[in-house]
Amino acid sequence: MAILKGACVIAQSGGPTAVINASFYGAAKAALAAPEITRVLGAAHGIKGVLNDVLYDVGQEDPAELEKLPYTPSSELGSCRYKLADPEKDDRDYKRILEIFKKYDVRYFFYNGGNDSMDTCDKISRFMARSGWECRVMGIPKTIDNDLVGTDHCPGFASAAKYIATSCMEVSKDARVYDTGAVTVVEIMGRHAGWLAASAALATHFGAGPDLVYLPETDFDMEDFMARVKTLYEKQGSAFVAVSEGIHYADGRFVSEAETSATDGFGHAQLGGLAVRLAEAVKARLGVKVRGIELSLLQRCGAHLASKTDMDEAMMAGRVAVERAVAGETGYMVAFDCSREGGVYTCVPKLIPLTSVANAEKKIPLEWIGEDKCSVKQPFIDYLLPLIQGEPARPLENGLPRFARLKKVRAEA
Repeated sequence: MAILKGACVIAQSGGPTAVINASFYGAAKAALAAPEITRVLGAAHGIKGVLNDVLYDVGQEDPAELEKLPYTPSSELGSCRYKLADPEKDDRDYKRILEIFKKYDVRYFFYNGGNDSMDTCDKISRFMARSGWECRVMGIPKTIDNDLVGTDHCPGFASAAKYIATSCMEVSKDARVYDTGAVTVVEIMGRHAGWLAASAALATHFGAGPDLVYLPETDFDMEDFMARVKTLYEKQGSAFVAVSEGIHYADGRFVSEAETSATDGFGHAQLGGLAVRLAEAVKARLGVKVRGIELSLLQRCGAHLASKTDMDEAMMAGRVAVERAVAGETGYMVAFDCSREGGVYTCVPKLIPLTSVANAEKKIPLEWIGEDKCSVKQPFIDYLLPLIQGEPARPLENGLPRFARLKKVRAEA
């Protein structure tokens, strides 16, 4: 493969995580060290930064600040949710991207994101090939939802899972402290895949977690839910439930969006998220004290509970993307091939075609979900446990996190 010299663009897209900047750092460090890459640019707010010609010169950043990126949550370059049109129907964005790439002599493009981002990567890769502009395009995986196909897991998921399990352990202790009973419902992200909500079961496995865990991979039954909560409350004086935001009825309606009815317990005036609605439904039906808790954004960027394994693998994904692109590969996403044989965890990077990842979705295997549809089996615990190991040595300043402070100098052609 002929040596390709030119600038690179690194961009971040989709929902932020505790370790997406670790991937940025892994890619930037490798790119700055590669003689084939003449300049390292960071796009402001994902692909929009390319379209708007807002690029930062990463080479002008203080190396000491770049070194703090792995410990800095969220997307330091800025993110976006922007879906490129089908180039066969509307190629204006692609022509603009090509214009910017030519302006800065961009020959390498690295996009760090989830399902839609891999679709963007795939479309750009194919358009550049058709246009005759040699540009190697690589996807760097990221999503707390853990729903990218072709990879054992996704950077960002483990840290979010660790946050969820830890928070559920703490909530469990708090929810059972009084001599008066209560029902607590915690809502966890995950619209179509229940990987995050299932992580709450890790807390239960270690003695302090939800009694019931509901995932979107199976249908939700309100009457069965009420009966189980009632039995738990009568038996132990409390009930703790973890629910994925995407749980749905057998007819496909999301429970959070369902219309009120005489059987589901929702009052006409009830507003709010799923946890609050379910808690109020329990209160109306059983007349007990309730709490509805939504972890919301807290679970995405909880760097104070990040997994070192997750952080290290996120950096590896960024580094490998650059190394393999420089070596001549294009049109791939970095994925993880993992083994847990004999209790020993190993993770090896591999490349999978972007076309096989774009717009696909990986869900929890049904055999990992209990027959009662409100519990998680041991294979999931065995799958998750190695991923949450290790505590990053986070830099602190006055007892608070010391995050990276980038200058973000605008690049000039």
